[in-house]
Amino acid sequence: MGELLSLYFAFFRIGGLTFGGGLAMLPMLKHELVQKKEWVTEEEILDYYAVGQCTPGIIAVNVATFVGYKKRGVIGGIFSTLGMVSPSLLIVSVLAFFLEQFLSNQVVAHAVGGIKVVVCALMLQTVVTMVKKTVKNILGAAVLLIAFLVSMFLPFPTVLIVVLAGIFGIILYKTGRYRE
Repeated sequence: MGELLSLYFAFFRIGGLTFGGGLAMLPMLKHELVQKKEWVTEEEILDYYAVGQCTPGIIAVNVATFVGYKKRGVIGGIFSTLGMVSPSLLIVSVLAFFLEQFLSNQVVAHAVGGIKVVVCALMLQTVVTMVKKTVKNILGAAVLLIAFLVSMFLPFPTVLIVVLAGIFGIILYKTGRYRE
């Protein structure tokens, strides 16, 4: 039971102290799960993040479920998932009660503006880290550039870009053309 509570509270802390969704949570996930707890490796967290990105639902919740499942099976996945979503449920419940007063408060509006800037900086740092860890050759760089350009300038569904990149990777692997 101690390890289950440890999973719950680790993800409760992550869910309660990060803003901006899955990508913004990646630095804290890395710090808490890879460096501090040593429950997963950096490569595993990036793999979980990638799979979480491709599956329905919230990325951070998917990652929490994967890590919990790795540590303690289905019950570990449940405790980790509950830990990740509990802070949001509590915060949203309280905020909903005071919503009208919060929205009209200029201090809150400026605080949210500042938080958005910091979240953008954290997301950029995470993207740079992921690129360094995952782009291993010129072909990977080409896929990254094409996916970026398509997502930025064409009305192409993101999920389709991810699926096509996955299919492309499988084809390269099966034909023996993929090398790190």
